Amino acid sequence: MIELWKLTAREAVDMLRRREASPLDFIDAAEGRIAAVDPIVNALPTCCFERARARARRIMASGAPRDIDAGYLFGLPIVVKDLIPVEGVRWTEGSRVYADRVAARSDIVVETLEANGAIVIAKTNTPEFGAGGNTVNEVFGATLNPWDTRLTSGGSSGGSAVALATGEAWLATGSDMAGSIRYPSAFCSVVGLRPSTGRVAHGPRNSCFSTFPVDGPMARNVPDVALMLDAMVGTHPEDPLSLARPAIPYSKVVSEALCEPRKALRVAWSPDLGLAPLDPEVRRICSDAVRSFERAGATIAEDCPDLREANAAFYVLRNMQRVGGAGALLGEHRDKLSPEIIHYTEKGLAQSASEIARAETMRGVMYHRMLAFFKNYDILATPTVIAPPYDVRMRHLMEVDGVKFDDFFAYLMLTSIITVTTCPAISVPCGFTASGLPVGLQLVAAPRNDAGVLAAAVLFEAQHDFAARVPIDPRVPAAA
Repeated sequence: MIELWKLTAREAVDMLRRREASPLDFIDAAEGRIAAVDPIVNALPTCCFERARARARRIMASGAPRDIDAGYLFGLPIVVKDLIPVEGVRWTEGSRVYADRVAARSDIVVETLEANGAIVIAKTNTPEFGAGGNTVNEVFGATLNPWDTRLTSGGSSGGSAVALATGEAWLATGSDMAGSIRYPSAFCSVVGLRPSTGRVAHGPRNSCFSTFPVDGPMARNVPDVALMLDAMVGTHPEDPLSLARPAIPYSKVVSEALCEPRKALRVAWSPDLGLAPLDPEVRRICSDAVRSFERAGATIAEDCPDLREANAAFYVLRNMQRVGGAGALLGEHRDKLSPEIIHYTEKGLAQSASEIARAETMRGVMYHRMLAFFKNYDILATPTVIAPPYDVRMRHLMEVDGVKFDDFFAYLMLTSIITVTTCPAISVPCGFTASGLPVGLQLVAAPRNDAGVLAAAVLFEAQHDFAARVPIDPRVPAAA
């Protein structure tokens, strides 16, 4: 018997397409796996199997559409981060303020995925309103890293990353502002893409012109991420920044990258973007890993753009985002909000108009510097996170390699700096520490070049066996 939960998403979709198994079979397989491992890792606190089976029966009765677009999933179960609503399902955003809320309508992300044959089976855990690099909240508790359950899974898409790494799901949605897709992907040895702003339509939201938060795909390997992105993309009238579907599907981009001759990639490698402290073991692992691009014919040079002002701009604009998202809750629900939400909202309220204007201006400068940089390079490679996974009992990592931080999110600077530029970025597994903890490599391409970053990622992945090492059973140390 094939253990369906061990299949890649592409293998699963192929089985569903050929009707060698039904969507109900895959829902059963996922439910069994979730029952076996989620009590250990706490990735999927809200399941919706009854809703999922009803949708599966409708798909099985109606069959696939006549004109199937790239990315049609044929009834494959997926999991969705609890920051976005799924109609008829509990939607908490990890906050006690909304602990009992049930969504009246699905987010555009979910509507698009379901129109493309996805079936939602569960919501994934997240810190409150996605504000945190450790997936823990006062509604559902902490999500644990399956490689060592004493450690954090990262955040804020930690539930999604853990569900993938443990075989509870084949595909998962994530959302990313400071690095919330890339960071937990690195900590759990899965793949997560922060796509270009507008690539995945989302909402409807009052802050619909914001370019910081994006939704994107997470999976166990790069071709599966491309498959899911194909099922997510497309313009939508309720998202004014949304982009049209690309002429060439991303699944085709990654398959052709592996089998057709192409111009040699020009890779710029920067261990720290000239700004960040870095754990010595992470530095060594990532420095060694990036050299594997040479086996695919790439040239590598140590270089990075000038992004010195990006960190300060990110903090100002991040705080402004928090005011828009949680400012109205401070007066009535302060006692129910996490320290992070209170801290950043109050900092945002204290910012001056000139500070916000300067941050926006500097963001434009960073964008144009990246455009100039990518005239000479195809890819910028960095570590995804500056340190390995840490104790889950720590809300945040406040010191790395002897450098102490004065901001909760400083240890995410390698991802948050890239957010400021709007460039698409992906985290791919690139190795393990001596104690067996995953390390991720961040690959960045020019603005809107999602195809380029996926092509580079699949070339890197082909040089290694990391994708084949998941899913795993949670590793619970004897002392835990």
